[in-house]
Amino acid sequence: MEIESEELPGGVILRPAAPGDAEALHVACVENREHLRPWEPRRPEDFFTAEGQKIRLDDKLRQFAEGRLVPWHFEADGRIVGAITLTGIILGPFCSAYLGYWIAADQQGRGLATAAVERVCWIAREAVGLHRIEATTVVDNAGSQRVLAKCGFEQIGLAPRYLHVDGEWRDHRMFQKILHEDDPQL
Repeated sequence: MEIESEELPGGVILRPAAPGDAEALHVACVENREHLRPWEPRRPEDFFTAEGQKIRLDDKLRQFAEGRLVPWHFEADGRIVGAITLTGIILGPFCSAYLGYWIAADQQGRGLATAAVERVCWIAREAVGLHRIEATTVVDNAGSQRVLAKCGFEQIGLAPRYLHVDGEWRDHRMFQKILHEDDPQL
């Protein structure tokens, strides 16, 4: 599958993740460590190194080549300012995937997440052939919940103690978006 870059609001580029992104990801992760802490699992210290990001990125690109994941990065002024990924892609009669994303602290409130989620949903339907996308948020992550609602996701449930985030098992709201009702490609 080929993914093209696209300009988002304010000149930010949504582009496919690339093998050379590890150093820029390292910088972004260090800069946004505290900003993202309330919403993410605790990370080992090597996650915040260039080598740790290279290992993680290489794994994502391998999964992309296998058709199990699609990773994008947000780029502004030559630096990575966020990421959005479709993971757990399952085709056949399920045709579903999970959506996850983050935006740098200094890029919040610009409509980037909303624009990217809308674009990724379109790609998921048209290029990947998905029927459905699922996303979860920590219960008190109102910003991500607004993004999902703007993009047509509906809340489908509450998952108690769903994910270990910031040092504790946290409840999550579950959302989905149905992309189409066509029969799956079998």
